[in-house]
Amino acid sequence: MNPVTTPPSDTSPPSPEADGTWCLYLIECRNGSYYAGITNRLGARYAAHVAGRGARYTRANPPVRLLGWRNYPDRASAARAEWEIRQLPRESKPAFLLGG
Repeated sequence: MNPVTTPPSDTSPPSPEADGTWCLYLIECRNGSYYAGITNRLGARYAAHVAGRGARYTRANPPVRLLGWRNYPDRASAARAEWEIRQLPRESKPAFLLGG
């Protein structure tokens, strides 16, 4: 698996779409919570969350920053990882991106 990558706050994240991969991403929201999702177009998906066009949860709890992401070879494995990270306690979620 690829290591977690966190972009500088002034740049948008790269998109895994060029090589056909999917990724699990983790966003920190304004209320201090974390939001996990999957996509094959990370830059566009994060921009949608920031613009208020993303998931219902991030419309109600706007994103503060993208904490990181992890690439997966296909949508099914990314979806399994999303389910796994959502089962974890809050403090364990960023570490999941590193090794989980």
